[in-house]
Amino acid sequence: MEAQTPSVKTIAPLRNVALFSQLAERLRNRSPELPGMAVFTGSSGAGKTSAAIYTANRTRAYCVEAKSVWTRRHTCKMILAEIGVSKPSGSIPEMVDEIGLELARSERPLIIDDAQLLFGNPATARMIRDIYKSAAGAAIILIGEPDLADQLKRIENIDSLMLERAQALPANLADARHLARLYCPGVTVGDGLLTKIVETTKGSIRRVCTRLDAVREVAATAGLREVDVPALPANFFGER
Repeated sequence: MEAQTPSVKTIAPLRNVALFSQLAERLRNRSPELPGMAVFTGSSGAGKTSAAIYTANRTRAYCVEAKSVWTRRHTCKMILAEIGVSKPSGSIPEMVDEIGLELARSERPLIIDDAQLLFGNPATARMIRDIYKSAAGAAIILIGEPDLADQLKRIENIDSLMLERAQALPANLADARHLARLYCPGVTVGDGLLTKIVETTKGSIRRVCTRLDAVREVAATAGLREVDVPALPANFFGER
């Protein structure tokens, strides 16, 4: 199959998308005797979820986003719903086994986003380990904020199952250039402005996107096709 140049409309060129895709590929191509879990951590707004969704679409992975209010039972139900079970039921052990069987049968990865919200509870953490064991080593990727790495270190029999650990990278100028093409279509955004945006947002992908949308509004209002720092209001880099 010939390699295709990513479209401007895709987030594929972003560094964290490539990093997460490589992590998923490493799990997929690992030797059978190696553990099959991985963790991808980074600060809020680093683009972890977008990277996971992009990879999930390419690998047909099951993907759930945890919530702080999830119990063990609800976690099982949400994973089963993602797998395609319309009315999840049964005891927690029965649902864990059902999830494991489906992961083993389909050989599709399971991605759990915001996993730090689950792994603060030792019982839920052990349940995720049970799912992995029931799945005969099917790949499971945990995504979370930096606290997740510390949570895992406190649970040796889960931490030892991590084949790969990766940290999301802050946005750089190349990321900002690509995001400008997505969020400011038809407008050329100068490198000086992009560098300033990266610096003032500390490389937060989410905040870079927010700033770029504001740049688009300025350009549209002023009828500009090119924008750099001098074209912006004096208070543009204030709190947003």
